[in-house]
Amino acid sequence: MFSRVLSADVRGIMGIPILVETDVSDGLPGLTMVGYLASAVKESADRVRTALKNTGISIPPKKVTVNLSPADTKKEGTGFDLAIAVSLMCALGMFPTESVEKILFLGELGLDGAVKKIRGILPMVELAKELGCQACMIPKENLAEGQIVKGISCVGVDNLREALNLIVARDYQDSKLVIHKIEETPTESLDFSQIRGQEGVKEAAKLAAAGRLNLLMIGPPGSGKTMIARRIPTILPPMSEKEQMEVTKIYSVCGLLPEGIPLMKERPFRAPHHTISVSAMVGGGRKIMPGEVSLSNHGCMFLDEITEMPRNVLESLRQPLEDKQVQISRVSGNAVFPANTMVVAAMNPCRCGYYPDMNKCKCDARSVNLYLKKISMPFLDRMDLCVEAPRLAFSELTARDAEGETSAQIREAVLSAHQMQTERYQGTNYRFNADVKGSDTEEYFRVGKKEKKLLEDAFDKLHLTARSYHKILKVARTAADIDCKRDIETGHILKAICYRNVDRKFWAV
Repeated sequence: MFSRVLSADVRGIMGIPILVETDVSDGLPGLTMVGYLASAVKESADRVRTALKNTGISIPPKKVTVNLSPADTKKEGTGFDLAIAVSLMCALGMFPTESVEKILFLGELGLDGAVKKIRGILPMVELAKELGCQACMIPKENLAEGQIVKGISCVGVDNLREALNLIVARDYQDSKLVIHKIEETPTESLDFSQIRGQEGVKEAAKLAAAGRLNLLMIGPPGSGKTMIARRIPTILPPMSEKEQMEVTKIYSVCGLLPEGIPLMKERPFRAPHHTISVSAMVGGGRKIMPGEVSLSNHGCMFLDEITEMPRNVLESLRQPLEDKQVQISRVSGNAVFPANTMVVAAMNPCRCGYYPDMNKCKCDARSVNLYLKKISMPFLDRMDLCVEAPRLAFSELTARDAEGETSAQIREAVLSAHQMQTERYQGTNYRFNADVKGSDTEEYFRVGKKEKKLLEDAFDKLHLTARSYHKILKVARTAADIDCKRDIETGHILKAICYRNVDRKFWAV
């Protein structure tokens, strides 16, 4: 007897179809699994056999061969168990193969027959819809995540016996989702109004949020860099439905979806430690998984103390920041992860942290130079905004009436700028100013003759690169959007040049 059942696996954040083929014939009794399998998949033979036994189903002494097709694609994970068990029972004649046609089966089996939660349900259910499947049978714990995809029935099961009963009855109606109320835990309220002084840095943060631009803050310890960075999520525009789905896929593949939250609606904020490895930053590992730059996709990644990060980690970000995606190539396969993230970085200007305040700085010119050289110019060139965060004066720190703009007020300006960008890029793949490629900057960021002459002078005097020129245009365009101006004016150009020129104050040492 022969049977074929549909399952799926994940590559990157995309689902790929896997056919589970089972043949039962006379011969030496045993269960053999083939098809380029990882060790966790090979162990499926014992899990399936034991789960069937504890469910009350015995396998006759036959030669059983299970093939996971295509054979040239490596299969990883434990999500094929349910499909293998169903395919085996079909091959044994326990129910006709017609009853499982156009049904996708996903789930890990416990030894007692329980169907356990797995990673990456969302992209695999999307695949089933694209393939024209009638329904997906998945673990009940994954039901809320699977039902995000509209237009396909998701059947949640707790155990193998329940799955078999539904197959016999051909009952593939969408399972009713029982929603459990989650008690909200009080969280620290973060607001820009809590930050004293640093008006220039806050203005730069507003620009960065409005255009989804990369921001580098340079200043002594205790000047408020981390405080500002952690409040940037409070002023970011909301995600579109497309962005929500993409972010949710990434977290689904990693198994990082918060309990009770099947759909990510808030922009992610990631703050990796400075001891992070290259694989953890951009992705990879024995089983290719997304890194921090992908986990912060459509959100914000805060790199604190970047001068303490390994040089190769920072350099590995150059390509993702430019291409907005990461391509990982390994012997086991290839994967592409989105990396459209906004990078906010912070650093001290020297090892002691107080340069150029020579009253407090204890570093000589050589040590300052060596310290700053930890950041390469190509990486620095990918920062749209560089801003100095000076040491706060006592009067600024203790002023009671110095309350600045709230996050709500700043967010209102950001949303207004975002609306102008939405209208500008309607019908294109762009959404924010940061998304615009260098080849399209002349089309979307047009300037007058006076402004063009100013840009030309800055390009020559500051020895700017082509990338720096395009970033000045993006910042100027964003500044104009915040001011609700249709055209880029001289003041916007000057502001953008100032944010581009701050780095030279330090790297010219």
